[in-house]
Amino acid sequence: MPVPQGYTTVTPWIISPDTVRLIAFLKEAFGAEELSCLVGARGAVDHAEVRIGDSVVMAFDAPPGWPPTPGFLRLYVDDADAVHRRAVEAGATSVTEVTHLSFGDRVGRVRDPLGNLYWIHTRVEDVTAEELERRLDDPVFTAAMEYVQSADFFPGR
Repeated sequence: MPVPQGYTTVTPWIISPDTVRLIAFLKEAFGAEELSCLVGARGAVDHAEVRIGDSVVMAFDAPPGWPPTPGFLRLYVDDADAVHRRAVEAGATSVTEVTHLSFGDRVGRVRDPLGNLYWIHTRVEDVTAEELERRLDDPVFTAAMEYVQSADFFPGR
């Protein structure tokens, strides 16, 4: 078996200025389970892993001189509204409120205190190709998409 048990085909990495703080946020906001956190000789986190739902996310502290490299992660959850609220309560900033989009998901986005961005999704309906095409001209869904596309992911830059 080429994929280790408990992992999926794709495993994201987050390169963080403070992996210990990142892990604390992920636990509080998304119910992450810490699997490992290994500190190296320089006192920085060389390797960490957390499980969110059925996925493993790896992280490590950025080496000196590395530029900021925010992660962008999509999370499918049972209740996007509740998870979005919990993430904000855990210190995230709302980028977009949870919005029903044409393809059948309710989606909200947050930026964590370290600059990483999370798309929080809940599938609320299965949409056929025909219905999706119809919704491209529906003013309600057009306005929703305009709202989410107008988001400022990096205010002040």
